[in-house]
Amino acid sequence: MNDEQLLRYSRHILLDEWGIEAQEKVSAAHALIIGVGGLGTPAAMYLAAAGVGRLTLVDGDTVDLTNLQRQIAHTTETVGMPKTASARLTLARLNPTIVVETVAQRADDALLDRLVPTADVVLDCCDNFDTRHAVNRACVRAAVPLVSGAALRFDGQLSAFDTRNPASPCYACLFPPDHAPAETACATMGVFAPAVGVIGTMQAADALRIISGIGRTMVGRLLMHDALETRWNELAIDRDPACPVCATRGSGQRG
Repeated sequence: MNDEQLLRYSRHILLDEWGIEAQEKVSAAHALIIGVGGLGTPAAMYLAAAGVGRLTLVDGDTVDLTNLQRQIAHTTETVGMPKTASARLTLARLNPTIVVETVAQRADDALLDRLVPTADVVLDCCDNFDTRHAVNRACVRAAVPLVSGAALRFDGQLSAFDTRNPASPCYACLFPPDHAPAETACATMGVFAPAVGVIGTMQAADALRIISGIGRTMVGRLLMHDALETRWNELAIDRDPACPVCATRGSGQRG
C-alpha cells in the first residue's frame, strides 16, 4: 500500500482486528451491487469509502425526484440520469482511487451469470422477488457469497448466504421461489428513509466482514429491524435439504 492509501484507510488499519492485511484484501476485492436505490446507495458509499478496489453497479432505472428522500447517492441535479451513472459520480467524489463500473440494465440470468463469477461478494439491494431469486441462483452456481437486504415501510431485514460453506442456506431456503409474496412497492406503501439506510449500511458491513475474514457474518441468521419501535430480532436459519436451488450444489466451490 502507498502512503496515501495508508493515510486514507488509517482508521480501519488502526483496528486490531483489521490492520494492513484486512485492508489489502479489501483493496483487492470486487463487490457487485444489484440495485442502486435506497439500499444500494449507502452500501456502495460505505464500500467505496472503505476502499473496496472495484465496485460494479447494476440498475436499469433512472433517478426520480421521489427517490431523493432516501437514495442518498443521488441528487436533485441528477434527476433523469441513470441511477448507475448518478451513483458513480458520487462515488468518484468520495474515493477517486477505486474502480467503479456500471451496467445500466435490469439484472437478468445472462447478465448475472457473466458478472457474479467475477465478484468476491454480491449485495442484493434490489426491490423485487424475481430478481432476488435470479441473483441467488447465480450466486449458488458460482459459489459467491451473497448479502441480502430488504426494507419497506418501517421494517428491514438482513441476511447473508455463502454456499462455499456446506451448512449455509441460500436465499431460496428462507424464501422458497414458489411462495412469492404479493408484490408491494414503496411507491404505494411508503418507506422510512433511515430504515433503508440502516439496512444498506449493514449490508456493507457484512460484505466487508466477508471480504476481510474478520468477525462473524450474517450467514445462517436473519436480522429483522423495526424502525418504528427501534427493535431488533434475530432468527437462526437452516439449509433446506430439499431446496430446489442449493440442494444439488456441487462440491467444487471457491475457497
